[in-house]
Amino acid sequence: MIEFEQVGHRYGDRVVLSGITLKLPERRVGFVGANGSGKSTLARTINGLVHPDTGRVLVDGLDPARDGRTVRRRVGFVFSNPDSQIVMPTAAEDVAFSLRRSGLSQKERRDRAVGLLSEFGLGGHADHPAHQLSGGQKQLLALCSMLVLDPAVLVCDEPTTLLDLRHKRQFAQRLEGLPQQIVLVTHDLELLAGFERVIVLDEGRVVADDEPGPAVRHYRRLLE
Repeated sequence: MIEFEQVGHRYGDRVVLSGITLKLPERRVGFVGANGSGKSTLARTINGLVHPDTGRVLVDGLDPARDGRTVRRRVGFVFSNPDSQIVMPTAAEDVAFSLRRSGLSQKERRDRAVGLLSEFGLGGHADHPAHQLSGGQKQLLALCSMLVLDPAVLVCDEPTTLLDLRHKRQFAQRLEGLPQQIVLVTHDLELLAGFERVIVLDEGRVVADDEPGPAVRHYRRLLE
């Protein structure tokens, strides 16, 4: 359960979140809104990348601002640009790096990394330079580097922004099959098909909260 209790946040004098109160028990939740609406900032409070100025966030009863390390073991985060997450020379090393505090041996970490890469169609690229992978492959690698930790929640902040149509569909299919609770921030409204709930933000406030169809229609009216 993710909970927002009167969450507010500012960047300098600019209010980006104001009085957000939500409970998210659903398995698939989308955040949509225009640029600057606050959706990415709200998503980043879930694992403590952003700390609210007012109110609080709870993940299974834990506050990311106070229990950040524990919450980050429960919440994986995938950014729009995978290059910001890739830190090791090869794909297998990058995924194994996420397990560096797991207590597993080096061989066990590599075996687990290669196994997960294979599940996502990247087994043949395990020892390839990570930054030479295609955009879609990099995004799948970033996803693997989070999933290898077996988080309960996966937050994806506009993960398909840099992807072409084929890789976008591939990434969406991978998300669809995951057991984790997914919180997806996106401008790509097609990705929300099959989601249980979509929350629309405008100027830091929730202005719609519904099933995908009605929520997306409300969002489109905002853009008219």
